[in-house]
Amino acid sequence: MNWIANIWQHPRTTMAGILLGVATIAGALNGQGVTLGQAGTGTVVALISGIATALLGMISRDPSSGAVAGSGAKLGAWALIALLLPLPWMGGCKAATVAQEIVNWTPTLQSAVAAVDAAGAVIDPAAAPIFTTATVGFDAASNLLVSQAKAYLANPSAPLLQQLQQQVVAFQQIVNQALLSAARIVDPKSQQYALGLIQVVGTAVNAILALVQQISGKVQLAALATAATVKLAQIEPLRNRELEAAIVAAHYDEPVSEARAQVEVAEERAVRAGF
Repeated sequence: MNWIANIWQHPRTTMAGILLGVATIAGALNGQGVTLGQAGTGTVVALISGIATALLGMISRDPSSGAVAGSGAKLGAWALIALLLPLPWMGGCKAATVAQEIVNWTPTLQSAVAAVDAAGAVIDPAAAPIFTTATVGFDAASNLLVSQAKAYLANPSAPLLQQLQQQVVAFQQIVNQALLSAARIVDPKSQQYALGLIQVVGTAVNAILALVQQISGKVQLAALATAATVKLAQIEPLRNRELEAAIVAAHYDEPVSEARAQVEVAEERAVRAGF
């Protein structure tokens, strides 16, 4: 077993390096349009999950960790493995596959917008004007985004992608601004109710944005991020992360813990892109 010890001790074969290498290889294959045929995403997920599980076991026996590794090292290991979790709305997919995933999110989006519309009749009278004004653009933005998503699914072309990119960012900005506006509601219960309704819409929009990122180049993303004037960092105090994770978990029929990791990774990538 000396070869295992040598791997651990070699400066060019750290665990981070191994995990990064796996991710890099996967990205390179996807960039070249290499797929796994009918096995598809399921095979990739199984492969990565198996690698992650095996490496976690190796981490637990890392001779260099000893008593000094502590919780910090374990957290770092899980953080790295989280980057390789099967991310249904972030995996390396062809444009058509991503387009289908985008369309799959539209029923959730439309239901959330319908709930926002219905809330105007039951929300606290003092909060209603603020809430209504904050969400007035949701219907038009949702209808346009759904229409463009379906158009792109039918014909994944560059012009339609550009329209989809611009619309999802425009909708995200409407939602972000709505959250900031709803935060001005004085009554705590009404405020949390309003923020929750808006955030359900925002979770669907951000999921679609994460998908769009997967089929957008760096130059495109930079231009889109420039148009995003209300950044994710500005709405951070208003977000309910457990609500976001629950929505994603329900959509993909997966554990909340896995969905929570997906949301965190998606947010990190969005922030890194400038949103």
